Amino acid sequence: MSRRSALLIGAALASASFTATAFSPSSCGLLVSTKRVTTKLAPRKTTLHSSLSNNDDDDVLNKLSAELKELAECTSLIYSYLFKPDKSVSAEDVVLACDAVDASSKLRQKSHEFGRYQLLVKLLKSDYDAYVTTAEFLSPSRIPRGELPNVQDVVYVPFTAAVNEDDATEETTVDTNVVAVTTVTGEDGQPLVADCKLEELAYNDSPLDKLLLSIFHNLVTTHTGGVTSDIPGIKGLLAQGRQYMTMELPEGVTYEDHTKAQHTMVKNTLGGLMTPVLPPFYRIFMSGIVPKLGTDYDGKQIGPWFYAPWLTSMVTPTFFGFLVGPSKPNRRSDGQRGGLVVEKCKFLQESGCKGLCLHQCKLPAQEFFKEELGLSLTVKPNFVTQECQWSFGEEPVDVVEDDSFPKGCLVGCDSRKIMAGRKSTDVLCM
Repeated sequence: MSRRSALLIGAALASASFTATAFSPSSCGLLVSTKRVTTKLAPRKTTLHSSLSNNDDDDVLNKLSAELKELAECTSLIYSYLFKPDKSVSAEDVVLACDAVDASSKLRQKSHEFGRYQLLVKLLKSDYDAYVTTAEFLSPSRIPRGELPNVQDVVYVPFTAAVNEDDATEETTVDTNVVAVTTVTGEDGQPLVADCKLEELAYNDSPLDKLLLSIFHNLVTTHTGGVTSDIPGIKGLLAQGRQYMTMELPEGVTYEDHTKAQHTMVKNTLGGLMTPVLPPFYRIFMSGIVPKLGTDYDGKQIGPWFYAPWLTSMVTPTFFGFLVGPSKPNRRSDGQRGGLVVEKCKFLQESGCKGLCLHQCKLPAQEFFKEELGLSLTVKPNFVTQECQWSFGEEPVDVVEDDSFPKGCLVGCDSRKIMAGRKSTDVLCM
């Protein structure tokens, strides 16, 4: 071998030795060490994330547990109110419920409000006079009038809400001068009933209200022999009614006879509005009157069914709002379901006439439900507030014997001015 070949072989061996040494595991200590550090740090990050996640889960579970506990306690409260015997409820129980409402918040407050309503219903069922006294004592300062189960004999007390500028809180001021029925004496010495002093309510008629009002308007024209009015809306309908009520009568016909004619006109109009289909359906499925089937039981009444008063009070607000305005179901004076309270009667507010209220609403409505539909009805207007209580399934008291129905005409009644000088017109307003 030549010297040159030997040198080349030695250089090749030296290069191979350097390469093996440079890339041996011992020479890669930094890389291995870095990889190990990375491997050791990764579990620390996972442990920190797991700790935070566990804390969040614990918070959610604690909140859920607290809410479930609150729900269980509120459910227990509701059951305690519901199953309290009617005769054991006193005015003190209602006051304590008011205290609980004031001291609570959110769900618990709603539970106590529900319970307070149930206590009032139970008191209404067991002792009506005690209910009225309790309601007048607590409303409106502690119980809004709209949250009472029945308001027909509860004296209205006005109140105002004022804002305290010092601490920006709302304060309720109750007027100690209650608003009751006031009787005054007219120019001719006859007793008159004071007009309603409350602010008039603005009515927003729905498309259904406008349609029903138009149909009713045309039916009244038909059943009054052509009495009509060009005035639109409820005012036009009332103008028709006033014209018919105050019309000059033929010889030998008294206004007492004419009041019966008004009742007949309204009943025929209501029957036309309900169409020939609804009254028979109502008589069978609500009032329990046996249809003509060729049996010995034809026409006999085995109802009304237990649900009839309640279901009627639920449906009525939708289809009679065009005449009376906004209303909502409530309780009858005996505490049972089947009541309905009109917030501020459109018919009474816009007419300002007791005669129209009595002979073209109250009495014919009571007669129509009893005679045509087979369900008793009591209609009790409040001339102080213009509220009106409808109680389905309740027998009405004769208006002559009803002490809650004030005697005399309203002070501002236009019908009285039209009828001035005519004889035997006192039957119009009783």
